[in-house]
Amino acid sequence: MLTEPMTPQGYDALLREFKYLKDVEKPRVNQEKQRAAELGDRSENAEYHAAKEKLRHIDKRLFYLNGMIQKSQIIDPALLSHSRVHFGSTITLIESESDEEYRYSICGTLESEPENGLISVHSPLARAMLGKEEGDEFSVNLPHGRKSYEVVSITYYEIFELKKNHRSEKDFGFR
Repeated sequence: MLTEPMTPQGYDALLREFKYLKDVEKPRVNQEKQRAAELGDRSENAEYHAAKEKLRHIDKRLFYLNGMIQKSQIIDPALLSHSRVHFGSTITLIESESDEEYRYSICGTLESEPENGLISVHSPLARAMLGKEEGDEFSVNLPHGRKSYEVVSITYYEIFELKKNHRSEKDFGFR
């Protein structure tokens, strides 16, 4: 079974969403479905069918989250040396052709925000960077073609301080 690396904070967020959906949202939608069923003919009851659809979405999400919990490998990047690129590292790169500078942090799938420089450890760019040191050059096949980079610096920043999209319980629900 493949493992799914994540930070302790990412694991806590995963558990929080799972528990909320299981203990709060699913019972609430079940009650919605029950109330709609009591209204009579289910074949033309839009509220009943909407509640059933919500329950299907909740069950799919719970199934996915449960799989992530089972595969999770909790890694605290603050405890690691950042002399080489690995999970939790923030890497500054220079693209060889354009001399443009980029900064990426390698994190777990559920923690990633590519638009904000937080890339999944499973992404092609992250896999190509793993194990590199400052000054190393590498090439990687990306969707827009082959790119070459040089590692300028490797540092550590707390992943959840870099995140811009923090999900809360209102984001977990299916309303």
